[in-house]
Amino acid sequence: MKMIIIIVQDNDADTLTQAFTAGNFRVTRVASTGGFMRSGVVTMLLGVEDAQVDEAINAARKALPSSSENKRATLFVVPILHFEQI
Repeated sequence: MKMIIIIVQDNDADTLTQAFTAGNFRVTRVASTGGFMRSGVVTMLLGVEDAQVDEAINAARKALPSSSENKRATLFVVPILHFEQI
């Protein structure tokens, strides 16, 4: 299992949330601040199976097209050693 952490500007968060939910991914949104002038950003957390990582990343790329000069999100994929719902 993997945790995908995506940091995106708050004005792109709804678009990305809709793309993930349309792809049947569960997403948790956390409001945060950071970057230049402490602008509003959203941190999104997705827990996915290993086989779903590329699909989730592709959903983000389609929802937020970027250029080499204009990056719209920062994405981390982190291994999960233990997962439990209680």
